[in-house]
Amino acid sequence: MQKMMGDEPNFLDVTGLLCPLPVLKIRKRLAEMLQGETLKVVASDPAAAIDVPHFCTEAGHQLTSYVNENGTLHFKIRRAASI
Repeated sequence: MQKMMGDEPNFLDVTGLLCPLPVLKIRKRLAEMLQGETLKVVASDPAAAIDVPHFCTEAGHQLTSYVNENGTLHFKIRRAASI
């Protein structure tokens, strides 16, 4: 299920994965990114609506956007200075 769009290296598709896998995949991808870069995430697990914002707050990342489009969750997360 996890894939990257060819023209968007900072895109993560975690649809079909259930808690805690979306957050674990997000954490791993953010660790590979530079400070200030933005990760776009698509998820389908309803728990991600709670888990992802909580993870961002705890880890110091900035959740810059969150949209629920008919059960498909879209997040934009700006990576913090340190993880």
